[in-house]
Amino acid sequence: SAPGRFADYFVICGLDTETGLEPDELSGENFEQTPLRRTFKSKVLARYPENVEWNPFDQDAVGMLCMPKGLAFKTQADSREPQFHSFIITREDGSRTFGFSLTFFEEVTSKQICSAMQTLYHMHNAEYDILHTPPTNDKDSCSSTGDCNGTSVSKLQRFNSYDISRDTLYVSKCICLITPMSFMKACKKVLEQLHQAVTSPQPPPLPLESYIYNILYEVPLPPAGRSLKFAGVYGQIICQRPSTSELPLFDFPVKEVFELLGVENVVQLFTCALLEFQILLYSQ
Repeated sequence: SAPGRFADYFVICGLDTETGLEPDELSGENFEQTPLRRTFKSKVLARYPENVEWNPFDQDAVGMLCMPKGLAFKTQADSREPQFHSFIITREDGSRTFGFSLTFFEEVTSKQICSAMQTLYHMHNAEYDILHTPPTNDKDSCSSTGDCNGTSVSKLQRFNSYDISRDTLYVSKCICLITPMSFMKACKKVLEQLHQAVTSPQPPPLPLESYIYNILYEVPLPPAGRSLKFAGVYGQIICQRPSTSELPLFDFPVKEVFELLGVENVVQLFTCALLEFQILLYSQ
């Protein structure tokens, strides 16, 4: 039986420099997309602990749900704000486990990966040049630019948005907590404070491993009807578990539902739920 810990796993997903850049099979290969806009396979790089008896680790499910769009690459010219999301893994017996992920971007230090991205751009530009260069006997297209290669060169420059000699390459990475209950706000604060500690010029008071060990082994689940306060990297974190006489735990902001769907759609969804209609939500 589960010992009632706040979190079961701490997971890191991202780029495996040993396997390199692998196209994401789910997204398909599209040469019309520039290499920076393509998606690549992400891997579970580490997890702590290795496994727990009451919640076996599902590497494929966690890896896919942590980074559902795979790896993303950006340069210093792109926005790189961290993004948070949650997910649920439902097993065949109906039991659930909850995941909370913070995805951020870090600089690629592997010269092999940077070179591979540059090579992909060369291949992409060459492919684009072949497809869009006007025929040599088309005098009108040549006279319109004064140079038969002028059009293709200008388009190549537009697509050549990564240059290994001048640009800094960044890749997405994810840190995740797998928990038995859906304490969304508390998990978000834990992950944000861990990320802040990694990116801060000043090191945290204690090694990061001690905070991760604390959340995995020393912080218990709060009893029903009680609240729990524990130490994060930079401040106290509080979560509350409803009693058996209250509504079940729902730690998500309802305001976001109205902001995303609008009042009319929310009312329509609520009506469909009451009438037991089938409901399909489609998004990216």
